[in-house]
Amino acid sequence: MNFFKLTTFIIFLSITIHLNAQEKKFKIHTIAFYNLENLFDTINDPLKFDEYSPIMELKTNRAEAYDQKTRNMARVISEIGKKDTHNTPVILGVCEVENRTVLEDLVNDSLLIEKDYGIIHHDSPDARGIDVGLLYQKSLFTPTHTNTYELKIYDDQDGKRITTRDQLVVSGQLEDDMIHIIVNHWPSRRGGEARSSPKRVAAAKLNKRIVDSLQTEDPYAKIFIMGDMNDNPNNPSLKDALKTKRKRKKVDFKELYNPYENFYREGLGTTAYRDNWSLFDQIIVSKPLLEKEYSSFRYYKAGIFNKNYLITSNGKYKGYPFRSWSDGGFSNGYSDHFPVYVYVIKEIPSVLSDISPKGRN
Repeated sequence: MNFFKLTTFIIFLSITIHLNAQEKKFKIHTIAFYNLENLFDTINDPLKFDEYSPIMELKTNRAEAYDQKTRNMARVISEIGKKDTHNTPVILGVCEVENRTVLEDLVNDSLLIEKDYGIIHHDSPDARGIDVGLLYQKSLFTPTHTNTYELKIYDDQDGKRITTRDQLVVSGQLEDDMIHIIVNHWPSRRGGEARSSPKRVAAAKLNKRIVDSLQTEDPYAKIFIMGDMNDNPNNPSLKDALKTKRKRKKVDFKELYNPYENFYREGLGTTAYRDNWSLFDQIIVSKPLLEKEYSSFRYYKAGIFNKNYLITSNGKYKGYPFRSWSDGGFSNGYSDHFPVYVYVIKEIPSVLSDISPKGRN
């Protein structure tokens, strides 16, 4: 890649950051996660229970609903982080997708197709037929290794195996930086929070083993754990099994920082049920991403993407996330979860700073 092509990739941080009393310029990228709320196609797969998906329960206009649902998801993705980065997410983890085909339709939407997203997807054994996946901009992220880890859990009454989502691990180069992403969709709270909690603790323990393995290979591994955990940041799965920390300054070597615990303490959430907010969707980062030396990409800040159009404006669910499916039909909404995102930044060498446009305030 020549110098002039390289400069077209550089996305400038829209605020000024002062480090060591010097004004410096930074590249900024968005890494995000979004629960796409039952993004299923209109074809009945005999190997899955997809006939119980909301779109398959529609009596008419399935194709129209699918096209609009896909369009709505593309709109949201096209806007996550755009205000500050002037770009869509470089990396996006997703869950509640039926197969690779729905992801292909998503990335080929007119709002996203120019970004040339790659797709990483593996079929999970989940009984509902829903999977996790990863989308990435091919020009900025190059996967070098992918793997899935099966979560083996069992019913506490009859001892039968419960099939659920695999955990997807993707390693690769974000520009020149090696990073690792673990995409999750942990077991639901069906049967009640207390009764189902051991299943999510088991999912967290599997996550911890994956993290330990990555850190054994490279103690300074830059790891992003993302997903719909079906638990809040202060629940035992996160605090005890995964051992996340709330305070950035208290994160020791090989430990994990969860910025969403502070959001939760402030009363913020990503999904609502019976007038209670939960913050199930989170992105957690490893210690090396918190360092203050910016010659490589580091964590800058986290957020919840909860623009007004993603919020139900009236009716009994006023104030809730504007979901796609309700009352047995397609509502032309988006998802019952808000997306979450983090920004990562990297200092631009002075040779580029001298010719780059000024950062916007």
